[in-house]
Amino acid sequence: MTVGEWIDRYAHAWETANADEVVGLFTPDASYRSSVFREPHVGSDAIRAYWQGAAGAQSEVVVRTGRPLESEDRVAVEWWTTMIDPDEGELTLPGCLLLSFTEDGRCASLW
Repeated sequence: MTVGEWIDRYAHAWETANADEVVGLFTPDASYRSSVFREPHVGSDAIRAYWQGAAGAQSEVVVRTGRPLESEDRVAVEWWTTMIDPDEGELTLPGCLLLSFTEDGRCASLW
């Protein structure tokens, strides 16, 4: 899987709140940091639980991404999301994913 395909699948999984699809994009022992201020979710079960709670409550999610910047072992990609959060209402969120991948195209680390 290419980096572009991975990013497209991640965006699709977020838009459809599909925790299983997200988990399939990561290695079984991956580290997933949803915020720089939070401890990482480590491993498939922890990533699935995070996604079921966070994305499962969101609706009308639209994810857009910028062009990824790739180095030998890291990727950075900007993202913008609009959604309706049950607690916050309509939200627009920007961010940047910092990723590292294994040879099989799965992500080992997300910041």
